[in-house]
Amino acid sequence: MTYADSTERAALIGGLRALADYLESDPEVSAPSYADVFIFPPDCTCAETRAEIDVMAVLLGAKACQTAGGQHYIVTRSFGPLEYRAIAICKGHHLDNEPSGE
Repeated sequence: MTYADSTERAALIGGLRALADYLESDPEVSAPSYADVFIFPPDCTCAETRAEIDVMAVLLGAKACQTAGGQHYIVTRSFGPLEYRAIAICKGHHLDNEPSGE
């Protein structure tokens, strides 16, 4: 997976605004009580994806952390009930160790 280019990014932002406007304009349309936006760094080594999350943490003004199981490294920023979450998934290896056999 790669990140959105400038055209895709603009389309996503426009779509989010359009959704918000639509939900605000018609209170009879059901809306969730919360929503999540997930982003995943490109498929790289565990150390590289964790470094990406650290960069995102600085940009978001948040602190990255490792999940209890050790395979996910995440940073989250909340916008009310909307959460932006960047996740590095270390497949088949633990912490900063490189995967064996990949």
